[in-house]
Amino acid sequence: MDHTTPSHLDRRAFLGAIGLAATGLGTAQATLADDIEPVSDIDAETFQHAQKLAGLDLTPTERDLMATDFAERVAGYKARRAFQLANATGPAGVFDPRLRGFEMPSRSEVRMREPAPGPLPSNEADIAFAPVTSLSHWLRTGAITSTRLTRIYLERLKTYGSKLRCTVTLTEQSAIAKSRRADRMRQSGVDLGPLHGIPWGAKDLFDTAGVRTTWGAAPYQRRYPETDAHVVEQLDKAGAILVAKLSLGSLAYGDQWFDGVTKNPWDPALQQGSSGSSAGSAAATAAGLVGFSLGTETYGSIVSPCMRCGTTGLRPTFGRVGRTGAMALCWSLDKVGPITRSVEDAAIVLDAINGPDASDAASIDAPFEFDANADIERLRVGYQSEWFEGPFARDRVMLDRLRDAGARLINLSERDLALPDWPYQAMLTSLYAEAAAAFEELTLSGRDDELAWQDARAWPNTFRQTWFIPAVELIQAERIRRRVMEMMAKRFEIVDVIASPSYAANLLLITNMTGHPGVVVRSGLDTNGRPHGVTLWGRLFDEGRLCNAAMALERAFGVANRRPPGFD
Repeated sequence: MDHTTPSHLDRRAFLGAIGLAATGLGTAQATLADDIEPVSDIDAETFQHAQKLAGLDLTPTERDLMATDFAERVAGYKARRAFQLANATGPAGVFDPRLRGFEMPSRSEVRMREPAPGPLPSNEADIAFAPVTSLSHWLRTGAITSTRLTRIYLERLKTYGSKLRCTVTLTEQSAIAKSRRADRMRQSGVDLGPLHGIPWGAKDLFDTAGVRTTWGAAPYQRRYPETDAHVVEQLDKAGAILVAKLSLGSLAYGDQWFDGVTKNPWDPALQQGSSGSSAGSAAATAAGLVGFSLGTETYGSIVSPCMRCGTTGLRPTFGRVGRTGAMALCWSLDKVGPITRSVEDAAIVLDAINGPDASDAASIDAPFEFDANADIERLRVGYQSEWFEGPFARDRVMLDRLRDAGARLINLSERDLALPDWPYQAMLTSLYAEAAAAFEELTLSGRDDELAWQDARAWPNTFRQTWFIPAVELIQAERIRRRVMEMMAKRFEIVDVIASPSYAANLLLITNMTGHPGVVVRSGLDTNGRPHGVTLWGRLFDEGRLCNAAMALERAFGVANRRPPGFD
């Protein structure tokens, strides 16, 4: 599409004329707007057309009255736009997933299994695909050095990274230096924990000091942060070695970025994308190019690529993991979580990045309790039979596996707790509004045309459309969100975990909006040899029991060690 046509310019001018952004009122607005050229062509006819966008039916008299002083509001909008807001500056209102009366878990204790992975393999691919638990054991016992392990992953990134289009920037020089430091520390008796010396990859929306962080988008290709993101600092303290910045769909949507489409390593012809937006994180982890990676999720950006690439994705409770230095898409929705090749690995990484972040207004200081040796015999698992019908019938096996492991299954429908038939999609208004605000500069400057993905579903068009969402609809969406939070709290009063097909019953949207954690577990391969997975949803700040249930499924399914072909 040619975005320089007169019609496109007219649309931008129209957007500037009637955009429904919030504005200040009174003397302050008048002062700010003194130097703004007034808009003189807003009249009753303007509102005759604009009312269709809001779904209103106004009388001619009402339209005349609305046009009386609306130009002053537009002047206020323009004055406000002259005040620059950084991406990291969130709204005054901060989302908190905890309803009144919520009791935070009090214990903070993590117990891992004692691994017995056997001797270090002679084949470097076998080393690369090993879980973090095994890598940590071999490092701790001196079977391998961090320097050698880091070189193994760097070589694999060089060999396969371009094939998968999953690598934005290799951090080779600093990775080798840090791996040598990790080895020296271990030799001197210093052990930083299970991630000490483990190479990892970061979704390229986490700031890295002096290393470009592109957000996957052409307008930000030359962006070089001065400081590290909070989670990068946390993993550095844990001794992990950053080896690569990994691709993401432009501005955290999809798997298409400025250098192409990130591929699914399970597709031999590499025709299928890895899904997104944590596209490179899932693809690189699945292909054994990193020990683990970090992704983010606003609405499916960990769950979806992990389903596609067969990795484990742990999306924590909103607020558990600090987001300072991470690109903001939606301040009330963005979450940071690990992408790994096993559930226990995900718990290890979550433990390392858990903790308060003083610069993140939504950060919540929450304990993390996890015992890898715990069983699930007293775990209450909720579900609804209708979720496992039609295209999701194959996922019913997860219920059998959980029951076999000792869990108590509770059919929510039989308790009169079936998810109500509510307009859940209305809550997407909040996502669209926050995202459009976060990247206002792209829409107003026209640089949204530089993004690689351009169609009706892509960000540029969505951002433009969002300027026409009535402010009242945004508030009503947030009120529905509150009702949904209360609804889910009632379900979690009688169950510890909810089991479902990953995309059933709007649970992906619901739990993102309520802030509940989720974990994706690979359940098998389809007829094309591609992975399939299921998802468990947990109580707020109860990721420990969620991981225990996921580990039981992982053991029962027995497919976690299967590798994508062609990456040995």
